[in-house]
Amino acid sequence: MEARGDRFLRQRQVLLLFIFLGGSLAVSESRRYSVAEEKERGFLIANLAKDLGLRVEELAARGTQVVSKGNKQHFQLNHQTGDLLLNEKLDREELCGPTEPCILHFQILLQNPLQFVTNELQIIDVNDHSPVFFENEMQLKILENTPPGTVIPLGNAEDLDVGRNGLQNYTIAPNSHFHVLTRSRRDGKKYPELVLDKALDREDQPELSLTLVALDGGSPPRSATAQIHILVLDINDNAPEFAQSLYEVQVLENSPLNSVIVTVSASDLDTGNFGTISYAFFHASEEIRKTFQLNPITGDMQLVEYLNFEAISTYEVDIEAKDGGGLSGKSTVLVQVVDVNDNPPELSLSSVNSPIPENSEETVVAVFSVSDLDSGDNGRVMCSIENNLPFVLKPPVENFYTLVSEGALDRESQAEYNITITVTDLGTPRLKTEHSITVLVSDVNDNAPTFTQTSYTLFVQENNSPALHIGSVSATDRDSGTNAQVTYSLLQPQDPHLPLPSLVSINADNGHLFALRSLDYEALQAFEFRVGATDRGSPALSSEALVRMVVVDDNDNSPFVLYPLQNSSAPCTELVPRAAEAGYLVTKVVAVDGDSGQNAWLSFQLLKATEPGLFSVWAHNGEVRTARPLSERDAAKHRLVVLVKDNGEPPLSATVTLHVLLVDGFSQPYLPLPEAAPDQAQADSLTVYLVIALASVSSLFLFSVLLFVAVRLCRRNRAALGGRCSVPEGHFPGHLVDISGTGTLSQSYQYEVCLTGDSGTSQFKFLKPVIPNFLAQGAERVNDAKPSVRNSFEFS
Repeated sequence: MEARGDRFLRQRQVLLLFIFLGGSLAVSESRRYSVAEEKERGFLIANLAKDLGLRVEELAARGTQVVSKGNKQHFQLNHQTGDLLLNEKLDREELCGPTEPCILHFQILLQNPLQFVTNELQIIDVNDHSPVFFENEMQLKILENTPPGTVIPLGNAEDLDVGRNGLQNYTIAPNSHFHVLTRSRRDGKKYPELVLDKALDREDQPELSLTLVALDGGSPPRSATAQIHILVLDINDNAPEFAQSLYEVQVLENSPLNSVIVTVSASDLDTGNFGTISYAFFHASEEIRKTFQLNPITGDMQLVEYLNFEAISTYEVDIEAKDGGGLSGKSTVLVQVVDVNDNPPELSLSSVNSPIPENSEETVVAVFSVSDLDSGDNGRVMCSIENNLPFVLKPPVENFYTLVSEGALDRESQAEYNITITVTDLGTPRLKTEHSITVLVSDVNDNAPTFTQTSYTLFVQENNSPALHIGSVSATDRDSGTNAQVTYSLLQPQDPHLPLPSLVSINADNGHLFALRSLDYEALQAFEFRVGATDRGSPALSSEALVRMVVVDDNDNSPFVLYPLQNSSAPCTELVPRAAEAGYLVTKVVAVDGDSGQNAWLSFQLLKATEPGLFSVWAHNGEVRTARPLSERDAAKHRLVVLVKDNGEPPLSATVTLHVLLVDGFSQPYLPLPEAAPDQAQADSLTVYLVIALASVSSLFLFSVLLFVAVRLCRRNRAALGGRCSVPEGHFPGHLVDISGTGTLSQSYQYEVCLTGDSGTSQFKFLKPVIPNFLAQGAERVNDAKPSVRNSFEFS
């Protein structure tokens, strides 16, 4: 049942692999190139543009990269020619050691669209190494009774080259006693064996010297020599023999130091010194000697350096057992290193795309590859990111993953993402590697400016000074940069008769509102307009808000008396019978005030009277009544001065003069007052004098202005024409004099002086206000209808 379950799991994994590969990105067919080792940097390997069927311009446009395993840049790509060049000199022995063929795997990564091309480069060996003996001198002890045909092992030489350039055979100089055989081990290495051809005779020749030559197969061949010194011994007819000719042992790569991994054992049938055995490594390499230690007495083989499966997975160690007579036996220990999960996965980033626009969908954010130096399940990895991020990992192609955004992003919600990529292997215990990528989201103009209020109400006191700051509007934009820079403007008013551009202006940068001219509450109490806020994005977005401007009344209008009329040619006289009792209604003073609210509340007060105590004025309605009964002793003529005052701050007032004539009855004819005619004549003569004085002053002023302008022009022309004076052609800029004052309305008078050279005449232009006719509107004021009084100007 367990075997069937394992088979089912493997079948499902293979099926999922095909599904992932079927839905992944396009992968082109791989190619294999070859180059001889030791070629200089910049050596041409191939033209990638031609092999990929692309134009040279497309290589740079698609961001073509050459990615090597382990982030080692052995290659460089010339984007101008499409040539694949060597980035450094390659040493086959350093890269692959004894492995043949020597293959370097690399990938060609193209983007837009994403494409992977897996390629291989075979490094061809050249004969750049000579064979080397581990021992340049060897000493052999051979019993004189050794029979012909006996094989005596010799120390071998090593050649770092491979194939035909590697070590091929061994030779010795012609000799009557020996010849050399070349043998091959399981790993392909060749070693020599000395064969005895003729029996030795110690008494005839106790010592022999031979020269051993190791040759490789290069052209020309390289060689190495070693000297062999042979001592002919007396008879020791039993050599040590190992219990096993081959010891096989498996050792975990994380085994502790000084642990015994194997114990070898040999026996010798001889006795005494000839039966004493000692163990030693037989022509072991430096790597073996620094990794293992052999006890010469017990034969225990100990670990003195940590193993690394990823570097060396198998050791073949030759051990020699030698007795006291010099005879020896040989055995081999085959150490197989068992992999443990001691290497965490590695992640190599190929490209990172940051920042990315917030409105882009399914954008490739990063491309990376993963690897694990371990083998089996220890080398299989899986990759993941956090679940709460708007990004997904696409299935791998040739160990390359792509990190893609999932749907559109919102910079205003989150402008930066820290993505942690976790790579975990399937070993025990599981090891993992984490790599963080910071992805910035660039802004897109997708938010319109928003006002802090949908409507604003601003108050301004009438008679304000021009360019007065009356308030501000404010809008914010959630975007950033130029997309968040807001510009304010006034929108076209809905009321076509509202002269908004002459009333209000707005600062386009900060939204400050200014009154362009002095406002009059009596002419305009309130008005509404809309302001717009537009950002500087592309396309620009905007919003608007309503602004209501309320003009606050100021006490700038004095009370105006409607009755009795004060501008008539003859004063109005009120007749009161002498029989009137106290409280008799003599007349009623009627007055109005152009202001509103408490500024228009009027109170009446008797300021002067010919006979104090005879008449009284009601403070709230202006009724003039007798304060006591009349008598014969009271004078017939009375003059009353009534003060009309509003309730403003400061209060304004007006006075009216009443003439009261006491009569015995209404049947008595009305006789004008004796002093009325002289007063009228005096007033008429005063008016004539005032008109004459005003005309004189105006003429003198006009003459002075003309004279001043003429003198200035003469001086200027004299300086330009050498003292000649002439009348200038055309108009010259006028000088405006602005005189502001306060009264019933705040008015500005402007005088413009302009001399016209072609007509020969001087024109004096001035700006004058049209005074509202209160008398014509008096009836409407009595009916509590507030007139709309506007400042209108004309040229004359």
